[in-house]
Amino acid sequence: MNLSHIEHIGIAVKSLETAIPYYEEVLGLKCYNVEEVVEQKVKTAFFMVGQTKIELLESTDPEGPIGKFIAKKGEGVHHLAFAVKDLEGALVDAEGKGVQLIDKTPRGGAEGLSIAFLHPKSTMGVLTELCEDKNK
Repeated sequence: MNLSHIEHIGIAVKSLETAIPYYEEVLGLKCYNVEEVVEQKVKTAFFMVGQTKIELLESTDPEGPIGKFIAKKGEGVHHLAFAVKDLEGALVDAEGKGVQLIDKTPRGGAEGLSIAFLHPKSTMGVLTELCEDKNK
């Protein structure tokens, strides 16, 4: 697997309207993009910290993955995302090494990225997202 950098850290929040001011007013970051990903039942807000993004995730449906996460665990770190150059190859590699895949094939994510998740049961409890920017 060829990881190039941490693409983003995903943080589940109950409300972007409440969370964004904390990141802007207390931490001094600037929200540069808010976007809804209908297929994933989530609304996202992005901030840059150096070369790494923070992605806030608000559920648009209590039965969506973020809604279920917050109901079970509360707000907090949801996933760690790594950038890869060959997402399909990375999935084949991970599965070949015994990692349980949530996504066997890439799907569309926020900011036009191709994404796939590795199951936390295979990654020491950390939901891991692999991202590929096909425009780079």
